[in-house]
Amino acid sequence: MPKRVLYAASPDWRALADRIDELINSPEFEQIKITPRTRAGFLSHDGHQAFVKRVDSGGYVKGLLARIVGSRAQRALRGEQILAEGGFRHPRPLLIMEDRSLGAIRTSYILTEPLREAQVLSAVAIGRRRPLKLRKDASEQVSGEIRRLHDAGIYTRDMQETNLMIENRDGLFPLFFVDFEDFRRAANSVSLRQRMTNLVHLDRSIGRFAPRQHRLRFFYNYFGHELPHDERRRLLMQYQALRDRADRNAKASPSARK
Repeated sequence: MPKRVLYAASPDWRALADRIDELINSPEFEQIKITPRTRAGFLSHDGHQAFVKRVDSGGYVKGLLARIVGSRAQRALRGEQILAEGGFRHPRPLLIMEDRSLGAIRTSYILTEPLREAQVLSAVAIGRRRPLKLRKDASEQVSGEIRRLHDAGIYTRDMQETNLMIENRDGLFPLFFVDFEDFRRAANSVSLRQRMTNLVHLDRSIGRFAPRQHRLRFFYNYFGHELPHDERRRLLMQYQALRDRADRNAKASPSARK
């Protein structure tokens, strides 16, 4: 069945739409992730290169629901537009499309430019084996960019380490936001709770790589070291309460008990 193309960066990318499953199953695809619903990796074909993410909706009923709430592809297109309008770094979209059957969205495909030089935060700037200055500079710059995102009225429902890619350009650490599907624009402004929830999600995803002292540095870089001591203490207590609740919820979830 022909794919429904939501966005194509050029006619060449549009021409690949109906061949994408064939290409994903070819030697030209370098797979880096596979789950029951998701395949992701790098595609090199006829001079074209892309990072490919293919996500199944998870059944016919969920495919019908995606028609109402928006498929991964539709949400990715909206999220990319939000980031672009805000002037935030992110991989350029190349091809975004859906596969529909009997009125249900069965699969979403998101192709973006590959960020070959960028890595996740823990691979670049976390861990005692890296110089202290590098860790401090990266923490200050990355936390500042996340603060700028929130100040611009944008937040994400999935602030995980794997959704933040950075490069080390001789002490400069440009941050790229990836996985566009979960980015949202706040109705008025990003609330303190939304800000802290994003920070908690990020903290939980990097906690196994960084000691508490380094993660606190990130927290204080975000909120500003010039805050009065009592205000910093109040914010930290609120933050810790959210973190503890997230930890309890994770332990109580069915997946955590398996």
